[in-house]
Amino acid sequence: MTNSKSTYNWRFFRAGGFDQVKLETGADLMNLDQLDQKLWVALACPITGVEFDKTTLALIDSDKDGRVRVPELITAAKWAGGLMKNPDDLLKGSPTLKPAAINDATPEGKLIASFARQVLGKSDTAEVTFEEAASAAQTFAAKPFNGDGIVPADSASDDATKAVIADIINCVGADTDASGKPGVGQARVDQFFAAATAYSDWWKKAEGDASVLPLGLNTEVAAAAVKAVKSKVDDYFARGRLAAFDPRSVNALNRDEKEYAALGAKDLTSSHADIASLPLAQVGATTPLPLTQGINPAWAGAIAALQTHAIIPLLGARTVLTEADWNALVGKLAAFDAWNAGKTGGVIEKIGVTRACEILASKAQETLTVLIAKDKAEEGNSVAVIGLHRLIHYHRDLASLCRNFVNFADFYGRKDKAIFQAGTLYLDQRSCNLCLTVDDAGKHAAMAGMAGTYLAYCDCARKGSGEKLSIVAAFTGGDSDNLMVGRNGIFYDRKGRDWDATITKIVDNPISIRQAFWSPYKKLVRMIEERAAKQAAAADANSNAQLTAVANAPIAPAGTPAPAAPAKSALDPSVIALISLALGSLAAAFAGILGFLGKFEAWQVPLVVLGIMLVISAPSMAIAWLKLRKRNLGPILDANGWAVNAKAKMNVPFGGALTSVAALPPGATFGAADEFAEKPAVWPKLLLVAFVVWFIWAFLNDSQGRLNGWTHGKYGSEPSKEVSEQRAASAKNKADKDKAKADADAAAAVNAAPPTVVTATNAVPAK
Repeated sequence: MTNSKSTYNWRFFRAGGFDQVKLETGADLMNLDQLDQKLWVALACPITGVEFDKTTLALIDSDKDGRVRVPELITAAKWAGGLMKNPDDLLKGSPTLKPAAINDATPEGKLIASFARQVLGKSDTAEVTFEEAASAAQTFAAKPFNGDGIVPADSASDDATKAVIADIINCVGADTDASGKPGVGQARVDQFFAAATAYSDWWKKAEGDASVLPLGLNTEVAAAAVKAVKSKVDDYFARGRLAAFDPRSVNALNRDEKEYAALGAKDLTSSHADIASLPLAQVGATTPLPLTQGINPAWAGAIAALQTHAIIPLLGARTVLTEADWNALVGKLAAFDAWNAGKTGGVIEKIGVTRACEILASKAQETLTVLIAKDKAEEGNSVAVIGLHRLIHYHRDLASLCRNFVNFADFYGRKDKAIFQAGTLYLDQRSCNLCLTVDDAGKHAAMAGMAGTYLAYCDCARKGSGEKLSIVAAFTGGDSDNLMVGRNGIFYDRKGRDWDATITKIVDNPISIRQAFWSPYKKLVRMIEERAAKQAAAADANSNAQLTAVANAPIAPAGTPAPAAPAKSALDPSVIALISLALGSLAAAFAGILGFLGKFEAWQVPLVVLGIMLVISAPSMAIAWLKLRKRNLGPILDANGWAVNAKAKMNVPFGGALTSVAALPPGATFGAADEFAEKPAVWPKLLLVAFVVWFIWAFLNDSQGRLNGWTHGKYGSEPSKEVSEQRAASAKNKADKDKAKADADAAAAVNAAPPTVVTATNAVPAK
């Protein structure tokens, strides 16, 4: 674990929304154990599925669990830095190494430098290439004795020793030699001979004791045959005793017919589990067990083995087995069972006691010990050649790995691709640089979906070679209008090879604020288009049905007058009603809009429309802003087996660098016009011109109104006394005119009313 209280002075840079340590010197690498582990960008990465040298990762992965972890990377950095005179050389990433650069003040460094000079014939200033170091390591590893203390079978010069090595591997397992072959080390040899001795001593306790081994070496086979059927035979005789106790139980003890009926509905074999669960044979009161006829098919083989290996040798030939015979058989093997329970050295059973005693009687143990010692004598050369191979790998790759593990300098620096970037996907006039290989798209998407990034999973194939792979590409620029399952593109891997790519799965997330603004309107248009398409399809189906009905109508005999066609209106009343309803709704909606906009000044109307559009788009824009703000690389890598330790954000500017949208290059020119281009419609331009003219007119009128208002004191400071008197007189004249007009209208209404006639019927009688 790294030290949280570092005494080393670190330098940091900020990228991706979090602080990352700078790795600028060899001392930085050597002191990684002083860097608080909470400040590491990654805590683990897989050794597969990344664009990095697999041998280097395997060398760093000391516990061979398929992952590189923090302690392993620290150990590798300290080891490599300690073997360099100037640890800063590790930052260069050079694939060559000079013997003079190796720190020969250490014992291991001295061996490595000496091997480079003497065996490879390099001077201090000459460079050992990557290929030379790898070839030397392979050649040395292929030697019979390569210093790792492990002896493969072909290291022995005689067949007897080779056979013993094979027996040891068979019983206690193998060690892997530097050549990759299975072999044995001293620990395996000692384990085998200790087990063989214990196994032999255990067998000696039973030698000459007929009660323990009544059949000699065959007793073990007989005991195994008895053990295989003991529980089933005991069950059979117990059922027989119960049947003797109460004959009414016989039918139940032999199982009900319904169970056989259920079996009849299944596909059966003799070893079917349901058959094996039935009694060993038909149960009767104290009926002996038949050995040849009437045996449960699932147990027929085991009973035959019992008769062959145990009953005939110990009891003699017979066709049935009574309970007394069974108890006698078990009793004859009781001593063996007790002795067998104390078995030691059981791993040797694979070769048997006879072979074990033969090996113990030979000098195989001494021979193997000599061979292993001879192999270890080459340990110095092994350290040198393997160390040189390891050191030149670290000399080239260690700094690069740290820039993709301790920090993400390669990813955020954009100079080199990160080791998790598999290549570039070209699709829909875009190139996506953030592409990762995946094993299971469904499993990956379950985790990667939390990254807040638009992801497209693609199946890739190379038809020429038959190779296949799956990738996930992050779309961080443009829009998603033309991205859908089934679309094809081209994927270029890091080696420049091209693959046919087809989208198979999409994780939908916002790509940009601009896309989010237009998203509600695009959805509305799509909804209208789908509704119109459905209605058109329904109308087409109805028309086809009517035509089919007419075509299939029976033909009247000749001379039969044609039936009179029913009178039909020019338009179907239902169609007229629907059209009227639609037009009425549109008119009402249009009137409502005009009524709403009529409350505002003319120059304010465009601003109101713009405000309404912002209100409609605001929710999707807000969601997009939140997701784009939290767009995170971590879940995408975690789904691939990484352990990312930071919120590696991909904000909008950085996302734009990860996906390039098609654009014409500078200085590009056009040739002849498109011969088949559609003629542009004139009415949108006319509408735009009319809108601009109307807006300018409305604004100027409003401006003139403001100028008049300011002139007459509507705006600004209080009007003068003369202006106030003029306004008061004007208002009084207007009020007098309004009153005179109202009086005249009232008098005219009275004169226009008819006269009231008083009659005797409606007169009020005198009191």
